[in-house]
Amino acid sequence: MKMRKLGNSGLQVSALGLGCMGMSMAYGEPGDRREMIALMRKAVERGVNFFDTAELYGPFINEELVGEALAPLRNKVVIATKFGIKMEGGQQVADSRPERIRASAEGSLKRLKTDVIDLYYQHRVDPNVPIEDVAGTIKDLIREGKVKHFGMSEAGVKTIRRAHAVQPLSAVESEYSLWWRRPEEELIPALEELGIGFVPFSPLGKGFLTGNISADTKFGKNDFRNIVPRFSPEAMKANQGVVDLLKKFAELKKATPAQMALAWLLAQKPWIVPIPGTKKLSRLDENLGAAELLLTPAELSEMNLAAAKLEVQGARYPEALEKRTGL
Repeated sequence: MKMRKLGNSGLQVSALGLGCMGMSMAYGEPGDRREMIALMRKAVERGVNFFDTAELYGPFINEELVGEALAPLRNKVVIATKFGIKMEGGQQVADSRPERIRASAEGSLKRLKTDVIDLYYQHRVDPNVPIEDVAGTIKDLIREGKVKHFGMSEAGVKTIRRAHAVQPLSAVESEYSLWWRRPEEELIPALEELGIGFVPFSPLGKGFLTGNISADTKFGKNDFRNIVPRFSPEAMKANQGVVDLLKKFAELKKATPAQMALAWLLAQKPWIVPIPGTKKLSRLDENLGAAELLLTPAELSEMNLAAAKLEVQGARYPEALEKRTGL
């Protein structure tokens, strides 16, 4: 597995990480615990050293899963987790008060069975807490040896700049793929200027870009995609052109649409590290194959020209969740 550096921080990770959320929530029934532990350990065997989780996932149970899986391999891996969202009355509520961050960090350290968090993201910006206070708290945790690197998720550029001035950010995590390209407008240029790495989540469009989902697909009752406008039958039918584009270029390279979608992301910048998630070893191996799939400048240009002609339909989140993002 090839390695990449997240910006100027010196944090070196595998070119593709593993998003672990779906093992415990959001995409149908949780995976079998023993199988998920085995999957993460096989990912390490295959060269993956970058694993993404969060306090919110479960809540708590995904961190426990990741902790159990990776504890015997702790010196070989980089673990990223997140603070800043709590469940209250069945609703997700932003809470990045300094005392809450400290309590979250202590809980995450225990669940992850580690004495240091490699990369600690603010999960979503809290409008009620100055970002300088958040960054200052992380600066203290870094000084105390409980955190190594600071990150933010789905934050706007102005907020990122303010946080970075207090405690330099190593990475920003946000959605980015061929069917969500908003980061190209302001975020990616700002990250390049500041020397901050970029970690795209949902790099396969929550599964749509694999080519295995169509307007006829029925999701399980516990699947988050049931409430995502972009996964309505009408939107999926309208967005089939994105998958067709990937299939066309994948055939030329003897690859799969998923591999082509990931290779396209990897070709954008050398400090971009996508974190596709999966519960299946076969999909893990398929995704990792993208790291060896090199696109020439001409191929990338041709893909971008074709993609620019497509207009993606449907919001990426229900309205209430979309309001929390800073992009």
